[in-house]
Order: sequence, then structure tokens, then C-alpha cells
Amino acid sequence: MRCVLGFDGGGTKTDCVLMDETGVIRARTRSGPANPILMGIDASVAALVDAAEAALSAANVSAADVRFVNGAVAGAGAARNLAQLIGRLEQKFPNAKALIDSDAAFALGATGETPSVVVIAGTGSVICGATIEETVREGGLGVILGDPGSAYDIGRKAFVAEWRRYLDGEDSALGHSISHEFDCDWSGLRERVFNDSRRILPQIFPLVASAANANDQQAQELLRSSAEELAVLVERVVKRLRLAGERFLLAKTGGVFNRSSYFDEPFDRRVRAIASKVRIGALPTPVVEYAARVGISALRGLDELVREGH
Repeated sequence: MRCVLGFDGGGTKTDCVLMDETGVIRARTRSGPANPILMGIDASVAALVDAAEAALSAANVSAADVRFVNGAVAGAGAARNLAQLIGRLEQKFPNAKALIDSDAAFALGATGETPSVVVIAGTGSVICGATIEETVREGGLGVILGDPGSAYDIGRKAFVAEWRRYLDGEDSALGHSISHEFDCDWSGLRERVFNDSRRILPQIFPLVASAANANDQQAQELLRSSAEELAVLVERVVKRLRLAGERFLLAKTGGVFNRSSYFDEPFDRRVRAIASKVRIGALPTPVVEYAARVGISALRGLDELVREGH
């Protein structure tokens, strides 16, 4: 039976769905990060292929049965070597057509309605919104230039604050938690951050969320301020699309959300102050499933062209 692979590849993990041509999900798998800007083209392809091979093995399906590969990959919109990534996937799956686009573009499609705004807050952050007339985007500049409200940005701020406390000889529960998580003292951790900040710093975010939930006031304030910074980007999108007085869905997705009310509640409150008629919720369809279903639709469209003799 013909199948489609759908991907949602980010800066921390890659989710994969294998779906047969009837729309039944045959397997779900997960691998490492696939952002080609952060990881490089080889690691990005490896993450996608690893997830795909695990899905094919789980469903007892061969690579030759794959007819469409559809992937939402963070960083794809800015990747100079995107054509190379697509080409290597089509070499791996010789009977398939591959399409890779940014996670923001797929997430916006997954809302299923217009107008809508999507806020992605994971390893990085980006906001994308659309009306019938136009699509706009804010953020998504990457961790070096700044992704407000992202796990990387929150982790970086927490590390700097705790490093200063360490230098001042101060103890804190969050500082001990960070040191314990990485099983090294602060001098060693500083060296690891210098050498591998893109991997280490996002891992600090869950520790900040846990500390805030345990009544650490400095962690709570860090989450609140980060939520405000992310909401500022939402405000820019809302203003550019002239949605302040309109009804629309704002869909939140990514691992930063739903970890602490000290982030979620200030963010939601600020968004409602920006757009009084907004409906805030999760994506109706996970991006990885949406990507697979788009692939199924494309496959059926090709079948229709064949039947019509084109």
C-alpha cells in the first residue's frame, strides 16, 4: 500500500507520522533535532531519515512504498541548502515527491481557518498570521539574533542570572537544580555552554518552569517578562493584519507552553488586551499529522490527474 511520511522537525526533536493512502496512521516515531540552520544539512537529513526508517520498520513498510514526503522543519525558510535537503530525501525515497517548508507555514495551515495567528514557542520562537489578503511573520530570527519567549532565550537568561549569583557567592534552588541536571560545577557548566550553547541552554527552560511552579519568585518573574516579550511580537502581527477588533484564532504550539502558569497566563492576558475578540487555543491538528494529510491530498490530486489523462 502506498504511504506518506509527515514530519515536524524542530531544534530539539523531530516527530514523524507514517500514514497510508486511506488516511490511517500506521506509525509514530521521534528522533533528534532537524533544524538545518542549527544542526547543519547532514544532521538535519539524518534526523528525518532516522525517524522515517523507524516508522517504516514499525509498520513493516518499505521505502519503495512511500509516495510523498511532507515536512515542516524549523529553519527551512532561511536555509540556503533546502534544495539539497529535499534532493537527499528523494534519493532515500526514490518513488516519492518531497516537500519541505517552515514549521510556521505548516502550523498556520493546521489552524484550518482564516484569519488566524500561530505562535510557536519551542527551542526558538516565531509568530505567523494570515488573513485572506496577506500573510505576515515576526520573530524566527534564530537564537543568535534573538527568539523572545523561546526555551533557548529563557534558558540563556536563567543561566546568566544564576552565573552572577554563583560569582557573588549566593545559593539558589534553581542554581543547584541546573548544576545537578548537568552533573558538573558552574565552572564546568560555563565551559559546556560556551562549547554547545544551542543544545545546553534550551534544556534549562524546564528547570526554570519547575522552579517557578515551586514558588521561586525570580523564576516566576523571568517567565512573566519572557511572556511579555513574546506577546509584543504577537501585537506586531495583529496590528499589521488589522485584527485588533476582529474575531480570529490564536493557536499556541511548542514546548514552552503548558509548562507553567507564570508564562501562559501573562501571555494570554496580554494577547487579550491586544485583541479583544481573540480565541486562544491549541492547534486543532498537530503539525506532523497536518503535514501527512497534506501529502495524502497531494497524492490523491496526482491520481486524479492520471485518471483525466494529463
